[in-house]
Amino acid sequence: MRATTTLPRPLVTLLLGALATVAALAGLLAGAGPAAAHAALDDTTPGDGEVVATAPTEVSLTFTEGVSLAPDAIRVLDPDGERADAGETTGSGRTHTVSLRPGLADGTYTVAWQAVSTDSHPISGAFTFSVGAPSETSVSPAEVTATGDDGLVGLLYDVGRYAAYTGFLLLVGSCVFVLVCWPAAAGRRAAQRVTLAGWIVLTGATIALLWLRIPYTGSGELADALDAGGLRDVVATRTGTALVTRLLLAAAAGLFIALLYGSYARLRTAARGEAEDAEDTEDAEDRAARLRDLTFGLGIGGVIIAVGLAATWATSEHAASGRQTALAIPVDVVHLLAVATWLGGLATLLVLLHRSPGGPPRAAVRRYSALASGSVVALAGTGLYQSWRQVGLSWTALTDTSYGRLLMVKVGLVAVLLAVAVASRRWTARLADTAETTETTETTGTTETAEPVAVGAGDSGEAAEGTDPARARQLARQRAAVERTARLRARDADQGRSGLRRSVLAEAAVAAVLLGVTTALTTTTPAHTAAAQAAADDATGGGAEDRPAGEPLSLSLPYDTGGELGRGEARLDLSPARTGDNTLHIRLTDPDGLPTTAEEVRIALTLPAEDLGPLRYEPLHVDVGHWTVTDLQLPRPGTWELALTVRTSDIDQVTETASLTVD
Repeated sequence: MRATTTLPRPLVTLLLGALATVAALAGLLAGAGPAAAHAALDDTTPGDGEVVATAPTEVSLTFTEGVSLAPDAIRVLDPDGERADAGETTGSGRTHTVSLRPGLADGTYTVAWQAVSTDSHPISGAFTFSVGAPSETSVSPAEVTATGDDGLVGLLYDVGRYAAYTGFLLLVGSCVFVLVCWPAAAGRRAAQRVTLAGWIVLTGATIALLWLRIPYTGSGELADALDAGGLRDVVATRTGTALVTRLLLAAAAGLFIALLYGSYARLRTAARGEAEDAEDTEDAEDRAARLRDLTFGLGIGGVIIAVGLAATWATSEHAASGRQTALAIPVDVVHLLAVATWLGGLATLLVLLHRSPGGPPRAAVRRYSALASGSVVALAGTGLYQSWRQVGLSWTALTDTSYGRLLMVKVGLVAVLLAVAVASRRWTARLADTAETTETTETTGTTETAEPVAVGAGDSGEAAEGTDPARARQLARQRAAVERTARLRARDADQGRSGLRRSVLAEAAVAAVLLGVTTALTTTTPAHTAAAQAAADDATGGGAEDRPAGEPLSLSLPYDTGGELGRGEARLDLSPARTGDNTLHIRLTDPDGLPTTAEEVRIALTLPAEDLGPLRYEPLHVDVGHWTVTDLQLPRPGTWELALTVRTSDIDQVTETASLTVD
């Protein structure tokens, strides 16, 4: 029985195993709740810019989704920059708190925080509150909120992510190519090197990412990567667990590679040899049965390892946050496996076309072409779904955000890749049929060709007795050069293979760029989140730089003093919003949109970038729900912080803050 009769079995095993694993994963995650991709600070106690009469006992932060914080992730600094918090951060999920030291003096305090969102990205920020009355502070928010996602650590981490993706594609894609498209390639050194390179790159990049995660989510100092205590903290996080799991699966993949290119390759060689020499039929049937069993086992094991590796990304990045995570995670697993099958198989085909004598036969190339076509269909479906999750149906979110623009670049690169793939399919149809039997020495990747007679050798081709060792080495180099030239000449004689080799090389080049864009996408805030943040900034004056000249800057601030009739909205109009003299109108409305009153309205303006302010004003009450400041002076351009205080009774008061840009 010929071994080639077992070829459909790995394909069936891969498909059924993948479907079963993805279905099981979807069932396990069916109860997972949605979260907002890239967490943001939702609320604080005390509030940003709030002035409290007495010092609070703790500071509380609430995020838009569950986040993980290190023990020292929330720091409260007094006006002199000294620590005012009492110890470690407590809490879990969305809300985290830190206790304050007793007896804090009056003044402005800065709260600096760092967290890691569900999709593995570090986030940070700072806000201020005042005890008694605002004061000058020596703390710069830009300095106390620095994280490792920028600078050298951020660059190295992004390189590590790219390398990890590349290793995954090469490892999985090459193994699928060997098992499904051309089993004889298991005996080719070219295919073995692709798989081994993928395994080494994946394992090394994962180890590097695990250590780099310490400064990446912390101080940003590269030296902190060697902190063993920090490594323990990282391993305890979702992303750290995913990286450790990836390492364990890489170890299992090492055993898989040893079986694929060891026992499997030897059994295939032996089975083919016995098929040509049918004298020992019983032994041949036994070897064929062992080969079928090993093929089936490799198929099952390969599916488990490949799905597990893909899940380490799907469960710790964008797919694990946002809406419909129970569906998004298995869809992302399918997406990653399709990419690996297509691009990893493409890299394997390219190397075999360049390095393997004779190259893959036409049947193997056609199998890969069919497999790649199926992968493209899977990529299209899963990619559209993930794009909808991250962008939505908003054209603005697609065109006005970094994520949307990168996504359009990615779609363009995929279109180019498909166009080149069409050319490759045309060259595939023109391939000459190359029988596997002409490639006689699979384990070494060499062919039996007429050996040139070395200079100075006898009729038998052997070196003359007493030849100098240096001369012998020179003859060996000449012999190798002649053989290499003969192989290249034979390789290039087939115009079909030469054309296919060039088109596949072009595909691989585009794929490398595509992988870089994909890596950048995974570190970019999803479009719908960025668009929502931009809309919120516009509502609070963040879009003032786009305001036409001469028009007032307008913003709205909801407020709630906590007392009876204390809820409403403040509409502020600043004109001309330029340096020098300005006029500010403040209008208060109740929840029904009707003008409402207040006992007192105050404002304070601060320019943090230049430590200017606060500049305090008491607006003049001119009508029901209407106050104005006619001589508001703004001495410098920049982004000013406005604090609006509304008091509706003797004890009910609140301070709301917003940013406004002054030209």
